[in-house]
Amino acid sequence: MERFGFVGLPNSGKSSLYNALIGSDVLAAPYAFATTSANVGVARVVDARLSAIAELSGSRTVTPASVQFTDIGGLVEGASRGEGLGNRFLAGIREVDAVVFVLRAFVDPDVPGPTDPLEHLRVLEIELTLADLESVENRLVKRRKSAVQDRSLAAEVSALEAAADVLGEGIPLYRSSLSADQRAGLRESFLLTNRPVLAVVNIGEDQLEAADAVIEPVDDELEGRAGVVAVCVQLEAEAAQLSADDRAEMLDGLGLGEGALGRFTHAAYDLLGLRTFFTTGEKETRAWTFRLGATAPQAAAAIHTDFQRGFIRADVVGWQELLAAGGWTKAKEQGLMRTEGRDYLVADGDVMEIRFNV
Repeated sequence: MERFGFVGLPNSGKSSLYNALIGSDVLAAPYAFATTSANVGVARVVDARLSAIAELSGSRTVTPASVQFTDIGGLVEGASRGEGLGNRFLAGIREVDAVVFVLRAFVDPDVPGPTDPLEHLRVLEIELTLADLESVENRLVKRRKSAVQDRSLAAEVSALEAAADVLGEGIPLYRSSLSADQRAGLRESFLLTNRPVLAVVNIGEDQLEAADAVIEPVDDELEGRAGVVAVCVQLEAEAAQLSADDRAEMLDGLGLGEGALGRFTHAAYDLLGLRTFFTTGEKETRAWTFRLGATAPQAAAAIHTDFQRGFIRADVVGWQELLAAGGWTKAKEQGLMRTEGRDYLVADGDVMEIRFNV
């Protein structure tokens, strides 16, 4: 399960976004530090392909992929030095797969705080960069001592030194020119800025039609180093509390399509290079997440490590071909199904049956 950690200034809409994505009712109030402990929740990934395949197979159970969200207390300028409550929560997102910056753009005189998303971005990047710099400097002292007797630590020491130089200049690692090997060498340090970043710009209802123009400055500032998506968090949070039918009607009426969860997960999957394959039958149709470039055995490990260890072959058909054929057996009869081996690179939307033996 992929894990996303939300960071934002007080009143940026973090907790409301969490509510919109999870469908929960975490306290979201127009004052600083309404969130005083980390909230962790799981949301199902919206995927119309899954429903179509399940209906075709007559599956008794439908199991979508899931993602985990962690909402921590709002950060303030000086959080890395202990100001406010933010510093104590940073540990809560050190092990996430990606960091989500919630940047406020909506204007509401009753909600205090800056409304320029670039100002929000500036503060968040400074605080996370300073927190990482402290972590790197502390780890570097210990690793240099250990490396005197353990030469295998030389690469990590070199990566830490390069990171210290970058962070010392006020540059977050995800914006740096460090090589992929150097960033991989920092993995065990669990640095906040050494992760993919998705910026969610929280817009007001009156900004919906101008959403592209609102997020353009953020997109330009990040220069392609992070994903950027606009969400009217308040509307989405309200919609999340409705029944499925009422929610769909509200979102459609507002022109919001599949809603925040769908747009968020699509953007997040693209950011992390994630893709989906399916297994199907009368008992269950299920979505499984894998990383782009995974071989069939590697993707099969999402089901169980035994599937990877004892992989023999995979019977594969594209989801669209499966639907067009009218079912698994018919796809096989029509020659649409392929038998693939260990070197097969799984494609997004593949429907697979894994053969294995352990």
